Amino acid sequence: MYTFNPGPAAVYPEVRNYLTAAYDEGWLSAPHRGERFTGLMRQTIEELKKKLNIPQDYTVFFLSSATECWEVLAQSLTPTKSFHLYSGAFGEKWYEYAKALRPACTGYPFGIDEVPDVAALPLPDDEVDMVCITQNETSNATQLRDGFILNLYNRLGGALLAVDATSSLGGVQLKYIKADVWFASVQKCFGLPAGLGLMVLSPRAVARFRQINERSHYNSLTAQYEKMLNYQTTHTPNVLGIYLLYRVLQDRQPIKTVHQHLLDRATKLYDYFDQATQLKPLVQNPETRSTTVIGLQGPPQLIDDVKRRALQLGLQLGNGYGNWKPTSLRIANFPAIPDAAFEQLVQFFAKEYA
Repeated sequence: MYTFNPGPAAVYPEVRNYLTAAYDEGWLSAPHRGERFTGLMRQTIEELKKKLNIPQDYTVFFLSSATECWEVLAQSLTPTKSFHLYSGAFGEKWYEYAKALRPACTGYPFGIDEVPDVAALPLPDDEVDMVCITQNETSNATQLRDGFILNLYNRLGGALLAVDATSSLGGVQLKYIKADVWFASVQKCFGLPAGLGLMVLSPRAVARFRQINERSHYNSLTAQYEKMLNYQTTHTPNVLGIYLLYRVLQDRQPIKTVHQHLLDRATKLYDYFDQATQLKPLVQNPETRSTTVIGLQGPPQLIDDVKRRALQLGLQLGNGYGNWKPTSLRIANFPAIPDAAFEQLVQFFAKEYA
């Protein structure tokens, strides 16, 4: 069985061996205040920065999920309000989470085939603490490119730029210096089980939360930062998840290589479906199509038929999400999915739905 579900997604087959090694090496009961664990934290962060080209002066935090990152950012970096740009369900949910904690937050929806004109955006006043975007919207297979992020960053003035990269971090080569906050979960492009989130903060973001000095929560960024100076956490961490991340990173190619490989696979699928007669790409504009999540659209009956027939061949396709659920399906293009699975998928579509 090959799964193309966009999350929780396929895990690397090597994870089975990593789990056994974690048990044999005693990581499942390792003290998280001891030197052994802090050494693992340091090595994992070093591997992250090396393999993903994260700047050395950026700070890495480990949380439980990208959803927790939404909450932490509202708590510790948004004393007044944030401004949210979104084209899909997860960007909108982030906005709703933030507004529940900071009622003055505002949102700006845009279409899945639209690249917002940065110069024309109604960016709010100086009281906005943070502008929030979803770089790769898992719900509808859209993506915001580097050029848009750079132009937006250059317009912000004193506001921070926060980027949800849940389904792209680890699979897409991101330019971290063009934003202040990046975060993701490991159950997508890192090919690991769910339960661990990553947050990467710029020196400007660190200076900002230290100035705000919010300490009302166990996961407040100021307290987490003070612990991370010694490679520790404010809470009992997911030691197993961090160990698995370290092992995966050790065996991964640099992000430039991973990015090109995923781009080549995505281009092959998009080129095929642009010429297909039954299923078509959900996103029509090539400039807004995701590299790591490919959405297809069709009548509900056809979508159900495709998923059923694929499953009979051992190919599990992802359901559509939100408003697109009945008329779309999603195909994850994550690094842990082998090329053989993609080739089998292409052959399935060519034979059954040419």
